Amino acid sequence: MTTFKSKYLRKQIFLPQDHGSWVFILMPLFIGFFAGSEFSSPAIYLIVAAMAAFLIRQPVTIAVKAYAGRRPRTDMPAARFWILIYGTIALIMLFGLISRGFSTVLYLAIPGFAIFGWHLYLVSKRDERKQAGLEVVASGALALAAPAALWIANGGYDSQGWVLWLLVWFQSAASIIHAYMRLSHRKQAQVPERAEKIQLGRRALAYTSFNFIASLLLGIFGILPRFIFIPFLLQLGETVWWAFNPDIKAKPTAVGFRQLAISTLFTILFIIFWSV
Repeated sequence: MTTFKSKYLRKQIFLPQDHGSWVFILMPLFIGFFAGSEFSSPAIYLIVAAMAAFLIRQPVTIAVKAYAGRRPRTDMPAARFWILIYGTIALIMLFGLISRGFSTVLYLAIPGFAIFGWHLYLVSKRDERKQAGLEVVASGALALAAPAALWIANGGYDSQGWVLWLLVWFQSAASIIHAYMRLSHRKQAQVPERAEKIQLGRRALAYTSFNFIASLLLGIFGILPRFIFIPFLLQLGETVWWAFNPDIKAKPTAVGFRQLAISTLFTILFIIFWSV
């Protein structure tokens, strides 16, 4: 006998299964609000809208997979149900933002829709897995929550929001490439030689080194807060350590939780040193 719970309350349909992805929406929101001047009711609208938009990805992806024959059609009722729930919540919150005079924030959703459409196209073609480039671009769309949060916290547009967006995006991109490096270590039969370690880690090292050097120099020249390089130094140190000390037996879940911990610490340090 089919019950409401068994038909609709299935967490693989209404919750993202890539648990580490939560940090890519929460980190920009925290950074944006803490960089602003105050927390008001429109901030709640934005948080709820952003979370609803983030969560709706899962049932929409399930629906596309069902249409493409990658999942059973019996998943469709639950997928449609949660698309309706999340979509309604997002629209109500967006109307709340508009009514409070923050309609300009909606423009930030445009690249998000474009990137999500690209993702769904790849899903329909069975080609979305292991797309590091797509994940990096998608993290840039999620990072737009940082300027949105800052503008709402400051009561209006602030060009500093674009600086926050780039910094958050670059950190997220480096985090994604770092995770791919660590997962590539698992494919090794034995601990690689030094030259191969560098080869496997060069992209991750390039991303984190760029972020650290850029934040350091921009801080020295007064364009960014002077000590904002410290959280990026943490990320660089993490990448250097694992690049030269690969754990070929690490489980994906362990890698994910480690990334979550580092990203959380990065967010705390960023908030602290942004205002110093």
